[in-house]
Parts: sequence; C-alpha cells; structure tokens
Amino acid sequence: MKRIITGMIVVLASMLWSLPVAAQQQYVVKPVAQKKIKQLPTGPLYWRVENFPTLADAKAAVGPDGWNPASVRYETTTALIAEVAGKIWVVTLGPKDASTPGGSKVAEIGPVPAITAPEYLLRINYGSGPPGAKTPQHSHPGSEAFYVISGQLGQRTPQGVNHVEAGHAMNGNSAGTAMEVFNSGTTELSALIMFVVDATKPFSSPAQFRAPM
Repeated sequence: MKRIITGMIVVLASMLWSLPVAAQQQYVVKPVAQKKIKQLPTGPLYWRVENFPTLADAKAAVGPDGWNPASVRYETTTALIAEVAGKIWVVTLGPKDASTPGGSKVAEIGPVPAITAPEYLLRINYGSGPPGAKTPQHSHPGSEAFYVISGQLGQRTPQGVNHVEAGHAMNGNSAGTAMEVFNSGTTELSALIMFVVDATKPFSSPAQFRAPM
C-alpha cells in the first residue's frame, strides 16, 4: 500500500511540474517603436494617439524622422509610428489639442508628469495577456501611460488600484513610482503603453510597495 501511495504522489508531482508555462498567466510586453531625443517640447505635454489608413499615409504625414512637414512645431519630432492589432498608430508627445494632418484622433492622455534628464527615451510597447496575467512589481525613470485596445487593464501602485476599459486611457505616474500592471478583466488584454523616461538610466527596475489597507 505504501508503494502505491508513494507512486501516486510521484505521478501527481510530475504532472504539476510539467504544467505549461501559459498556466502561469504571463503578461507579455513587446517594444514596437522608440527614439531618443535631447530635448522635450515645452510643457505641459500630452500623449496624442491617432490612427492612419496605411503605413505610407502615416510616414507621409509624420516624415521619416518624425518631422511633420505641415507644421513648424519642433514637437512633431516626438512622433512614433507603430503597427499594432491590425491598425497603424501614430503616437506623439506634444501640446494639448494638437493634431497630425490625415490622422484620426483616438485619445489624448495627460498632462504627462514632467521629468528632467540629459537625454529622453520615447517608447511604445504593446502589452497583452490572458485574464489574471500580471507584470512583476517595477518602476521606471519616467512615466508610463496606457491606451487599452481590448479587455480591461488594472494598475496597482502605493496609491491603490485603478482600472481602465477598452477604448479608454490611463495617464502615467511620476518617475520612480512602484507599480504592477495586470489584466483585471475576463477577456484577453491588448494595450498600447507609452513611455517618456530618462534615457541615461535603466529603463525598468524591480520595485516593491505596500498597497493601502
């Protein structure tokens, strides 16, 4: 009898050990566009999220180096182009109520918490994952804003937990804020993640926090 019980324990243990990685509910983050700049536009600044019919249209409007030929504003050099979820996105860090010719405005997020650095990194990440998927607790040397394409996104910080639904945005926190990002819905999460950080520091660092009681 002891041999039978021992054998069953070994079999069960091996089954648990061999569970697929997907069962760990991974939140996957992939960089899709980025650039470094020496100077930010004068603030307050907002992330402007726009859609374009084609990649060629976006490049024609923004220019090969992020320069919008229809505008004299230096802030247009802060535009990033990304192909995500079957759409062409142009995301620009600039003043409120601005627009890119030919684009359809999707969201305006801000004002973005200000930072000062010798050089700045602007980045768009694409985040996705099943219900329950989450990131490790971490922080950035700048702000991290979100636009949710599908599903529901949650963010836990020392100030509490916030949620944002598909078609809506969440502004970033100040540099160094500890956070955990997760899928708080019941369907697959898909989101654009926009960063403006100090390019001379590590992009992401482990962090810990205590949520309020």
